[in-house]
Amino acid sequence: MRLAPIDRPPTLVARLAARTMRRQLGKVMMPARVIYNRVPSWYRVAYALVGFLQKGLEMDTGTRLLVQSWVAMCNDCGFCIDIARAQAVQEGVGMEKFSALPDWRTSPLFSERERAALAYVEEANATRRVSDATFATAREHFGERGVVELTILCAVENLFNYMNLPLGIENDGLCAIAQRRAA
Repeated sequence: MRLAPIDRPPTLVARLAARTMRRQLGKVMMPARVIYNRVPSWYRVAYALVGFLQKGLEMDTGTRLLVQSWVAMCNDCGFCIDIARAQAVQEGVGMEKFSALPDWRTSPLFSERERAALAYVEEANATRRVSDATFATAREHFGERGVVELTILCAVENLFNYMNLPLGIENDGLCAIAQRRAA
């Protein structure tokens, strides 16, 4: 990690967020300690973005978390992979597909709908564009709103990845905590 964590939240909002994280995640996540405590107004922005992804999308939770995980894996963001897996455990989504994500094209675990989503975000993430064929397949499985939701998911996940990666924020052990709590 390139910056030392700030363990004393600097504002009331930061202190409340830290308390909420401890309750929900089992610890204060590293991006809060490294990024948000240095720029406390970011707490509100991040909270709004995460809240939108969790409650403002029509996409089912399992597909959303697979998409977020795949984008994070494509970008090699260990923290984002970890927190998506922790959320999957908390939501009761099986981990089998998350472990098989690198083989989503051929694994029998994935539906054609999930493959369409993963192909769409992989292509969008790699080139910032998608081919007509990839777009048509995603549209067929998700409709117009769903394609926009996939695009938003890819963009927001990239935002979080691009904050964590340059600062060296890696796996925070959140999935392991969630698995212990679920056992």
